[in-house]
Amino acid sequence: MHEVETLHAHVYFDASTIDRARRLCTECRDRFGVLMGRVHERPVGPHPDWSCQLTIRREQLGAVLLWLALNRNGLTILCHPSTGDSLKDHTEHAIWLGQPRPLNLEQYRSSNRRRAP
Repeated sequence: MHEVETLHAHVYFDASTIDRARRLCTECRDRFGVLMGRVHERPVGPHPDWSCQLTIRREQLGAVLLWLALNRNGLTILCHPSTGDSLKDHTEHAIWLGQPRPLNLEQYRSSNRRRAP
């Protein structure tokens, strides 16, 4: 079992909800001291929508996840641990707030195939 230090929360949005997402992420950062990444106005990595990543310390997870659940205002959020296995983190270990979105996991699958003996 991995000793997980941080988790990521990816807040998804589009042109019509970007202001709502920016407010949510900024307030979460200010309230809990989480790290707030860039507000991406295009899909990045496995994420099918525009997104902003919040990095949450393990000891904050309960409080931050509860706050996000109660304040997401219709936005979808993917939360996952950072174990070093990105494929499992984004699938088996994922927690969704709102409607799950289909992820583009091919980059992680091909990475796992290259590492296989």
